[in-house]
Amino acid sequence: MSVAAQAATTVKEPLAGRAGGERRGLLLLILGALSAIGPLSIDMYLPALPAIAGEMLTGPAQVQLTLTACLVGVSAGQVLAGPISDSRGRRVPLLIGVGGYAVASLLCAFAPSVTALVVLRLVQGIMGGAALVIVRAVVRDLYDGAVIARIFATLMMVSGLAPILAPIAGAQLLAFTSWRGVFVALSLAGLVLLLLVLPGVRETLPRQARARGGLRGTAATFWRLLRDRSFMAPALACSLAFAGMFGYISGGSFVLQDLYGATPQQYSLIFGGNALGLVVTAQIGGRLAGRVNPARLVLTGLLAGLAGGALVLAAVLAGWGLAGVVAGLFVLQCGGGLALPGGGALALASQRPQVAGSASAFLGVMQFALAGAAAPLAGLSGAASAVPMAVVIIALTGAALIAFVLLRRIR
Repeated sequence: MSVAAQAATTVKEPLAGRAGGERRGLLLLILGALSAIGPLSIDMYLPALPAIAGEMLTGPAQVQLTLTACLVGVSAGQVLAGPISDSRGRRVPLLIGVGGYAVASLLCAFAPSVTALVVLRLVQGIMGGAALVIVRAVVRDLYDGAVIARIFATLMMVSGLAPILAPIAGAQLLAFTSWRGVFVALSLAGLVLLLLVLPGVRETLPRQARARGGLRGTAATFWRLLRDRSFMAPALACSLAFAGMFGYISGGSFVLQDLYGATPQQYSLIFGGNALGLVVTAQIGGRLAGRVNPARLVLTGLLAGLAGGALVLAAVLAGWGLAGVVAGLFVLQCGGGLALPGGGALALASQRPQVAGSASAFLGVMQFALAGAAAPLAGLSGAASAVPMAVVIIALTGAALIAFVLLRRIR
């Protein structure tokens, strides 16, 4: 048996036993809650975007930079925390990330200008990114093979409550407080997560299994991943698909409220219903994992996402109104429910546990960097037209499909 295989066995066997039964269920619940940091940070204040633009006397594109800053921060946080967790262990970076997230969220509530809010959202994203990358690495530490896809689907079910409930909660908060109160609520959520992690998440990467090599080793790992088609095909596909969905996430608030007249409460219900479609299809994909080729599930999800984007564009150009646009967005989200967890599972399952943190970081960087670039593009025309949002969705989802098919074929 190779040294790498011995290390992997050392990691998995004892931890898999401890993760059984009630403790396993509690751990998955905590990991799912931690993976909700991203949706909470993004979705909870979406109904308030027009209000922020009005209070700070700025336009939609400028306010959407607060989304971009958060996503860039999440990418940077994953680049830092992923490799650190490979060499130093998972628990300490996780605690620092969750605690820092709570503090940064509170500071966002007191931002005096849109520029300050952009900077603070960057910090908030860095701290949240540390938590996100370590969640995926912990899963890779504990599980292998098709089980990873099922665990990812389970985590999406738990974290999927966030995009359903977050905009609804944000809209209700806006009924009696300003957008600043939304960030106070995010800070409290971060504090609750910290209190859950302290007793509930033990170290999952023993010292003897940790990576060595420092920054040079991390750079070498990233370069190897970039050339590894078994990793890049699913990783790039789900990253581009995530960015396409983010075209809707960033532009939908302005399009649905300002262009089609939905109230913040109606918008939150539409957003929650679409997120529910994502969660349900993710569970279907998780149940099919091991019985259906994972690549086929990802391909089906990408095709559905592309069809959803095309339906949105057709609804806009043909004047089908709010119902047509929402129908297309629902199909888009359902496709994401198959493509995102399936693509992430395929990418991480191709890597050894010793580099799971770095691989998870690389995957996260691609996802959130591409999504951050897509955010302002969807709002180029402000609330005057939904065409830019539809075009961004189609272009990125189509690119995801092409990347997945071509890179897997070139192998």
